[in-house]
Amino acid sequence: MRLSELIKSVTPLEIGGNADLEIDGLYYDSRRVKGGGLFFALKGVASDGYSFVDQAIKAGAVAVVVDGPMVPQGVPWVRVADARLAMSLMAAAFYGSPTTLLPLVGITGTNGKTTTTYLIESILEQSGIPAAVLGTVNYRFREKAFPAPNTTPESVDLQRTLRELTDLGAKGVVMEVSSHALQQRRVDGCCFDVGVFTNLTRDHLDYHLDMESYFQSKMRLFSELLAADRIKPKRCAVVNIDDPYGPRMVQGAVCPVLTYGISGDADVRAEAVDFSVSGVSCSLVTPQGRIDLHSGLLGRFNLYNILAAAATGIAMGLPLDAIRAGLERHPQVPGRVERVANDRGLTILVDYAHTGDALENVLRTLTELKKERIITVFGCGGDRDRGKRPVMGEISVRYSDLSIITSDNPRSEEPGKIIADVRGGIVHLGVREYDRAELAGGFGEKGYVAIESRREAIRLAVTVARQGDIVLLAGKGHEDYQIIGSEKHHFDDREEAVQACREIAV
Repeated sequence: MRLSELIKSVTPLEIGGNADLEIDGLYYDSRRVKGGGLFFALKGVASDGYSFVDQAIKAGAVAVVVDGPMVPQGVPWVRVADARLAMSLMAAAFYGSPTTLLPLVGITGTNGKTTTTYLIESILEQSGIPAAVLGTVNYRFREKAFPAPNTTPESVDLQRTLRELTDLGAKGVVMEVSSHALQQRRVDGCCFDVGVFTNLTRDHLDYHLDMESYFQSKMRLFSELLAADRIKPKRCAVVNIDDPYGPRMVQGAVCPVLTYGISGDADVRAEAVDFSVSGVSCSLVTPQGRIDLHSGLLGRFNLYNILAAAATGIAMGLPLDAIRAGLERHPQVPGRVERVANDRGLTILVDYAHTGDALENVLRTLTELKKERIITVFGCGGDRDRGKRPVMGEISVRYSDLSIITSDNPRSEEPGKIIADVRGGIVHLGVREYDRAELAGGFGEKGYVAIESRREAIRLAVTVARQGDIVLLAGKGHEDYQIIGSEKHHFDDREEAVQACREIAV
């Protein structure tokens, strides 16, 4: 596409040089630039794209987009008010605006996004709409899957992936939309049909600094990106009205809103609810009629995910039978209360819960369903919000019979220092801190222990557990790696649990 055509998708402040040249690719990383490329000089958190303009030109960039005073030398350039917004809009144009051609659902919130995408994907498939999904686990369409380095990729990567998925035959897309992506305008080139708000609890405050900033980033989906236009004149917001932030989302939405919840005021709500170890049974009341269903998903927090998906189906005008079938026939969600098979009579569950609210939701559910003891293995990520560490420590100890504090993704932090932060939320509770050697013969008294090695922590949990116990491995879920320093090392909680069971059985 010619640069002059791409420029039509933005509002340039100034153009330097000849814009009538062919652009063969879009780049924001100077190390990946190829000949004929258009380079976007972005202001990053750790580095400034202006510092790499010369490198990008040497690598073959034929034009540059900037949003500051710099004037690139030797190539045409375009000055805009916001380079990230321009990149998002130009990327959509470059790849043929794929989301204008099919229904797009965006899901944002602290917890529940991934499970909800799986449920909506299943509903769409039951409705005869082949659906692609972009989220934390992967970017996929049926048998084709791409790695997911970010929950929501940078706009250039996002639009390229959307084009690839559309070309593969996807007729609908369900996408997790992170707060980072909204604040950094990665999804501004997308045409959403439905936006879903799940909830808002403490997370990512190392980036957003406070809850109000975190909320405002989420709000953009509803207050800006769901505005009707000639391409999609009918759009809808689906909002969890039971969440404290839900009413504000409703008030700020620029489109019609469909609410969901367990409360009596929700447009889509659950009645006659029964929770058990086999899942949840309920009757969903919707504006289009009732849906009686049983889902294998566990707990109240998953009922909210079910409601979010059902409300999305209603917002899209999908048949009630397809909504029910999609909710009941969905696949296992990787790393979301995922069972690990074993022959020791244990209930071993792997879950992505890495915030206080998510951990409490899972543990409260397990407490309501348990017959024996709960052993929880968890840690907190390094170089991230330190404030949630003591919160998670207190929650784990309150609901678990034994808490094993260990490493998550320590990154550049010392694991011992992270564990010390977690311990800060526990010491005032007066529960026993075990020495690892004391646990060789099991445990009888409620307490906790700290073990830096996650592998050893999982092994200890399986060792001290007895038949009927629940072992929860929390924090990493579907992830198959640990980040130590700046390097990724293969590590999968599910594999480690299986191996521990085998070794202990010998």
